[in-house]
Amino acid sequence: MFISSAFAQTAPAAAAAGGDMQSSLMGMLPLVLMFVVLYFVMIRPQMKKAKEHKAMVESLAKGDEVATAGGMLGKVSKLGDSFISLEVASGVEVQLQRSAVTQVLPKGSIK
Repeated sequence: MFISSAFAQTAPAAAAAGGDMQSSLMGMLPLVLMFVVLYFVMIRPQMKKAKEHKAMVESLAKGDEVATAGGMLGKVSKLGDSFISLEVASGVEVQLQRSAVTQVLPKGSIK
């Protein structure tokens, strides 16, 4: 009963031609809005955090107390282009990649 009445109704040809273009643009609008929201909620903050981490790693200096990605705490004893030597105890040095440093601690944090 409902199906036969739905098939019986047709749109005029002139109105359908102009409406198809507009309906396709309106159909893409939610996709574009989702991408914009995704950019501002996820991509932009992640890029900002990566930029801050890069600046922190580049500004490392000898004597800085740092925490690494593995949870190791120590004092920077030597600096190289891509590696640092970290003194974790008196006389014990570990060599790490600069990118493994996650945080520079305030002076005097490590006893």
